[in-house]
Amino acid sequence: MPSQCRPAVIAAALSVFAALAPASPLLAQDFPTQPIKILVGFGPGSIADVLARLVGKHVETKLGKPVVIENRPGNSSMLAAEQVAKADKDGHTLFMATVAQTLVPVRRKIAFRLDKDMAPIAMLGVVPNLMVAHPSLGVKDVQSLIALAKSKPDALTFGTSGSGTASHLAAELFNQRAGAKIVVVHYQSGSNQVLVDLLGGRLNLAFNSAATLAPHVEKGSLVALGVAQAARTRMLPNVPTMAEQGMPGFDAGIWIGLLGPAGMPPRAVELLAAASNEALTTEVATTAMSAQGIEALAGTPREFAAFISEDIEKWSKVVNSAGLHE
Repeated sequence: MPSQCRPAVIAAALSVFAALAPASPLLAQDFPTQPIKILVGFGPGSIADVLARLVGKHVETKLGKPVVIENRPGNSSMLAAEQVAKADKDGHTLFMATVAQTLVPVRRKIAFRLDKDMAPIAMLGVVPNLMVAHPSLGVKDVQSLIALAKSKPDALTFGTSGSGTASHLAAELFNQRAGAKIVVVHYQSGSNQVLVDLLGGRLNLAFNSAATLAPHVEKGSLVALGVAQAARTRMLPNVPTMAEQGMPGFDAGIWIGLLGPAGMPPRAVELLAAASNEALTTEVATTAMSAQGIEALAGTPREFAAFISEDIEKWSKVVNSAGLHE
């Protein structure tokens, strides 16, 4: 995943679009010509919804047309994704995608491919995932965990928020990269119960968002072993990444990005990308994202497309190796 957005990185990304974006809405007469709709596959208040509303408000101001956010949950957010993929290709119907759009299709036989059916516009943010352990396990870092897991195959446990979820596949990715056999325990009731049992010592390990886990790490109730993304998280800057501890390319954060139907006019993609990247620099967006534990990202549509291809390839290998096809 692209590294976290710094001021210099945002400035560089925005400079790419500077010559493309109009100086005012009046100069963008070719696009948009009507209100823009952004579909979100999760309910109000979700991280995808928060980013859709922040970005949508800025796009509305920048491009001079109303932006309407529609929440359409269903089928792990794939319902909304498939609707946008089949929508008119004029750039007026968009989708706020998450890692679910790369995880679900590699496990199920569905007629949808994010890299084929949608046009990447802007990678917007990530909720960093953290691997933590209960203190009783006696491990302090990734390598000590690997040594313990190999000495006690099938004796340790990873709690997940359900089969096929991001936390599940992160655990499978760790087992495969480490050559370990840590038992994966699914909680259909979700991540809250995983956290309860982890804090109580009934589970040994889990992946969860850094925002959720940071207070428990700071109190010493849990031990942070590694950040599961390319760069350290500002919430726990002293915790090294998995890559820094001998697992290069270990990336299992919850990413969020804006896409539209494949075949959108390049000009529409350019204008939307410029406005979306610029939205990340506003004070209101910075404050709201920080409150949600979302870290901003910046980049071009081409960079987002490359990331999507890499993400699909990575999770396809994990699913195939673990035999997780439905």
